[in-house]
Amino acid sequence: MDLNVQFYRMSKQMKTQLYLDNLTTIFNPQALFADGTEFYRCPAEPDPYDRVRLRLRCARENLDSVILVFNDERIEMEKLYNDRLFDYYETFVQLGTEQVFYYFEIHCGQMTCYYNNVGLCNSVEEYYNFTMTPGFHTPDWAKGAVFYQIYVDRFYNGDRSNDVEDDEYFYIGEGTSKVTDWNKYPAAMGVREFYGGDIAGVMQKLDYLQELGVEVLYLNPIFVSPSNHKYDIQDYDYVDPHFGRIVKDEGEVLQRDENGNLKADPTYPNKSASRYICRVTDKENLEASNQLFAEFVEEVHRRGMKVILDGVFYCCGSWHRFMDKEGIYANGDTCSIKGAYQDSNSPYREYFQYKNPQDANSYENWWGYEAYAKFNYENSRKLYEYILSVAVKWVSKPFCADGWRVDVAASVGNNREWNHHFWQDFRKAVKAANPEALIIAEHYGPAKSWLMGGEWDSVMNCEAFMEPVSWFLTGMERHANQYRREWLGNSDIFWTSVETGNMGFTNQCAVTAMNELSNHDNARFLTRTNHTVGRIENTPGQKAELGVSKAVLREAVIMQMTWPGSPVIYYGDEAGVCGFTDPDSRRTYPWGHEDKELIDFYRAMIRIHKQNPELKTGSMLVLYAQPYVTAYARFTQKEQTIVIINCGESIKDISMPVWQAGIPVETTMERIMVTTRDGYNTESAELPVHRGKLKVSLLPQSGIVLKHRNKKFAKQRNFLKVPIDFHSRF
Repeated sequence: MDLNVQFYRMSKQMKTQLYLDNLTTIFNPQALFADGTEFYRCPAEPDPYDRVRLRLRCARENLDSVILVFNDERIEMEKLYNDRLFDYYETFVQLGTEQVFYYFEIHCGQMTCYYNNVGLCNSVEEYYNFTMTPGFHTPDWAKGAVFYQIYVDRFYNGDRSNDVEDDEYFYIGEGTSKVTDWNKYPAAMGVREFYGGDIAGVMQKLDYLQELGVEVLYLNPIFVSPSNHKYDIQDYDYVDPHFGRIVKDEGEVLQRDENGNLKADPTYPNKSASRYICRVTDKENLEASNQLFAEFVEEVHRRGMKVILDGVFYCCGSWHRFMDKEGIYANGDTCSIKGAYQDSNSPYREYFQYKNPQDANSYENWWGYEAYAKFNYENSRKLYEYILSVAVKWVSKPFCADGWRVDVAASVGNNREWNHHFWQDFRKAVKAANPEALIIAEHYGPAKSWLMGGEWDSVMNCEAFMEPVSWFLTGMERHANQYRREWLGNSDIFWTSVETGNMGFTNQCAVTAMNELSNHDNARFLTRTNHTVGRIENTPGQKAELGVSKAVLREAVIMQMTWPGSPVIYYGDEAGVCGFTDPDSRRTYPWGHEDKELIDFYRAMIRIHKQNPELKTGSMLVLYAQPYVTAYARFTQKEQTIVIINCGESIKDISMPVWQAGIPVETTMERIMVTTRDGYNTESAELPVHRGKLKVSLLPQSGIVLKHRNKKFAKQRNFLKVPIDFHSRF
């Protein structure tokens, strides 16, 4: 029969059916989604031998089939559920004890593509596969927790009896200095300046920190050390009495002659620093300081907060008794074994590596700094076991710290293979002592090999948060040593950097990553907003405060409090503290001169972060990226938050799809925060969503946070099965 005649004779119903049977599906890549959160992988952090449910989301009636490629297995997934917008493909896999990898193979018509940890791809790329490591858990308390970093010497002086005195000892070319003007800018060579902050001071300000909404205190090093930053550790076993308690205070400070020069032995200038030696080597002072720290942690825990410590394990200070370059221990009666610098036959000699074994001063150091004597773990099992015992000691009773932030963690040891071996043993030891202890590494560059389950829990998130956010909002790199106009508002650079930085993250690593805007090594974020390139040694400190933009800082805080991971407030950022890169970033907290409006804003954003679970552990999806404007969603099946940032100098009218985050195509969203150049507003307002799109107008240098609660979903135990023509709506 002639086809034309046959078609002519067909009924309308038959014609419609013929059309549908021969219709080629239009692939909708925007609807595809899967990640490592609980909904798409359950359990999200499986144990060995667990049966795990895996899901992939796609548009309604859009795919022909989905294959899960699980290691070397190919498993066809079933389309078991749907809601008003999406189909959900699902299957189960059985784990053993070994790490596994997987991705999704997607078929739609004649097209085959792949979905992995970075999204949709045209080819299989094994590096980007999803990863599951049975038994790899990060502490639940740390997931999305609000951290507060404290540089102890500059926070608050709670006990003036333990202050470092003028010329108490000789350090890097000069005597120590007791700073009496709390508001003084740090000197370019400020490591021997002491403002008097201590643990008693932090304890006295716990009410403030709790009211701010802080959940975890991260303390820069607190152990015995001659510097104010205390990264050159002199004694791992004790809190520095200058931060703790001095109950025995004998001896003298160094003396000066009539010309103002220190009277000191040129070889061992601190041989006569008897007050310092008494303060930091006397057991009464050391034990009293450790007791104070135990009391401090107990009080923090009583308030429902946590404490993590800063660990420096790649080196020790040259003042440490293992080295004793200053002769502090060799010339007293506190140590029966001489240090490696004092005696070539010292048992501590094997703890270090020497370029010339006959030259005591030729020990390997870190980056050429003689104050940092690099450990030679590979040559000494005793050293290895001692440092592991230190790591265990401080997370155990009576101290009960809640974890470690480890300094330049990839620098431990002399090669990469051994470094991994150390961190594997470190994790086993720490987690055996305190299973809920957190291990966060300072690391720059790809970290995937350390984040596969057996070493670090996560990292300080410079690569996927701190640096990209600084580029996008300010055009400045984090040290404020460079300003590039092409970085400012460049969404492509921003999201490419974020994606690159996230490549090594599993979900449990991402939600515990420390997201900072500032820290003790980098310029204050508020200073970066004025685009001034400089350092305190060649630029007046006042310039760090001129022309700064609180509007840009507010945008950054919105992003920080809505980003996957743990927001970390660097002390004083919330109070408006400025400063170039270190040491100027280590200015004192401005008690009595705080920017109270800014503190209130921080408090409001912290409250938003803590009250909305999707901001702690939910999924993330980029919704919009144009010059100077970007938007993303944080969501679970029940609740969705949309964040939109305009860092440009003009008003931006934005129309963007929000259905991708599971928001109904016809609904309203509640505005819960909006910032402008003039301030911020938390008054509720409704914005309509029509045909799956949200339209909003943003003022220059502004940000907005919108909330949607899927009430229907919350009431249902299963997914909706309502047949809606998805493609007709978009």
